[in-house]
Amino acid sequence: MKMIDCTEQHHAHAILEIFNEAIVNSTALYDYHERSIASMAPWFAAKRNGNFPVIGLEDDNGKLLGFASYGTFRAWPAYKYSVEHSIYIHPQHRGQGLGKILLDAVIAEARQRQVHTLIGGIDATNAASIALHTKAGFAEAGIIKQAAYKFDRWLDLAFYQLVLTTPDQPRAE
Repeated sequence: MKMIDCTEQHHAHAILEIFNEAIVNSTALYDYHERSIASMAPWFAAKRNGNFPVIGLEDDNGKLLGFASYGTFRAWPAYKYSVEHSIYIHPQHRGQGLGKILLDAVIAEARQRQVHTLIGGIDATNAASIALHTKAGFAEAGIIKQAAYKFDRWLDLAFYQLVLTTPDQPRAE
């Protein structure tokens, strides 16, 4: 297994497969409909334009096992040191510790890129993701009750936050 920087050319289809499985079978994404391959170009463009990482784990044959990234938390300038991250694991590879590897990598990237706050929006019933984040030092920052409606039920969105010591010299502008 190796850690890689995902690219649109090499990983868009694999990331899309992982996204769509999560959309159809879980509350990890609050989407109703599978995404198209056309949706990946703007997704990767937003990552490039924001200088946001897309970190992947591949097996020895080059199959993407999972990926993690972060992006803009809120679009106003004063939020520039806060990002919202996400981690997705291929369903055949869940429960193998890959989430921890990817979360550690996202935290390391955030420190290197002078991020101050990592925020994870997690479905409140996702005990595995909540445990993963708690073990990594994230603290619950609040729950938005009935934030979404999927699978014929209301979903609560829990926010988990990790505050880093970076940036070294924050600026208001």
